[in-house]
Amino acid sequence: MRRRAALLATAALVAPLAACATAEAGPPTLTWYINPDSGGQAEIARQCTEESGGEYRLSTTLLPRDAPGQREQLIRRLAANDASIDLMSLDPPYIPEFANAGFLAPVPADVAEAVTQDVAEGAIAGATFRDELVTVPFWANTQLLWYRRSVAEAAGLDMTQPVTWDQVVEVAAAQDVTVAVQGVRAESLTVWVNALVESAGGQVLEDGEDEDPADVRPTLDSEAGRRAAEVIRNLADAGVGGPQLANANEDVDASMFEAENAGFMVNWPFVWPRAKAAVEAGTLDPSVVEDFGWALYPRVDEGEESRPPYGGINLGVGAFSRHVDLAFDAAQCIADPAKQAAYFVTDGNPPSSLVAFDDPAVQEAFPMADVIRESLQNAAPRPQTQFYNEVSSSLQRTWHPPRAVSPDTSPRDADELIRAVLTGEALL
Repeated sequence: MRRRAALLATAALVAPLAACATAEAGPPTLTWYINPDSGGQAEIARQCTEESGGEYRLSTTLLPRDAPGQREQLIRRLAANDASIDLMSLDPPYIPEFANAGFLAPVPADVAEAVTQDVAEGAIAGATFRDELVTVPFWANTQLLWYRRSVAEAAGLDMTQPVTWDQVVEVAAAQDVTVAVQGVRAESLTVWVNALVESAGGQVLEDGEDEDPADVRPTLDSEAGRRAAEVIRNLADAGVGGPQLANANEDVDASMFEAENAGFMVNWPFVWPRAKAAVEAGTLDPSVVEDFGWALYPRVDEGEESRPPYGGINLGVGAFSRHVDLAFDAAQCIADPAKQAAYFVTDGNPPSSLVAFDDPAVQEAFPMADVIRESLQNAAPRPQTQFYNEVSSSLQRTWHPPRAVSPDTSPRDADELIRAVLTGEALL
């Protein structure tokens, strides 16, 4: 009986050891931390697992819904050298912070060359920090100027030609229609201000990539910054932003643009599938969507090209991953133009790949696809700095509410607060 007990005990020890050996002998599992979507990233992970030929299994782990929450969770894990993060979907404004902290594995030269072929200029700029590609462009996003065709026609406004903010506001006021913009005190306000400043030929920051926060130079108190403030103030004074201007986000604006008194809107492409779905559900009259038009982002000054907002998601490889090489292989699989095109159709997130826009399914689902592609070529990333969170929060505090924005004070106040926060003289 003692011998039998010893044999059973030995078998009990050997069984889990054999199971572990079997698990280690199989392909490694790569974990991809993704932002919430409609299931498209999980489907891409499944496809890449199949296409790897047994080299790896790619699984997904869901991050929080909002971008700041995603940043916080990843930062906490990576600060603890978490090796479970092989791949991560990163919001572009936070990329410099991750790169500066050493949380991203360096992108090999051959990978960098492969993943930037036929990719939108805005997406490449957003994936770059200190002149080096630090992430892989995946899907890119930009805002268009959406307009009601009936309003533009009644005003005699030729939307085949570039239009300015002044023209849009003037027409809206004359036609008694709205101009939907993101005036809420949130990241979307920073997006709007940055696009205006860049379109006016300026920048929110100069030398934003410096290591020392004291050397980061805000440059909103400039001709471009004052012109940007003037655009916001003129829109607010004209009363075309609606009574909810100070609380309007992207979803509020999409609802405004579906209303009877809608005229113009700056917003991301999600508004198109949203409206189409409402028609299918019977909650929106088809004539409303038939009246939708789209054009490039408005110019600040006539003769000067606009710099539309840039957003989207890039792929970062965790610096502490045990399978960095395989993770970069997976990133290239994820960013394949054909998968980007399919992801656009199923989830509504535009490709960073320029050739993906030629896909017939993309052209059918998004008749404004060519305008989105052109916009991405001109799009300007938000300030490329590891101190982005502080810069954006300071800007939101000094440029809100829109009705209080002044060309004489708002740019100067923003510069002063950014400097004070970065040097430790003020807290947010």
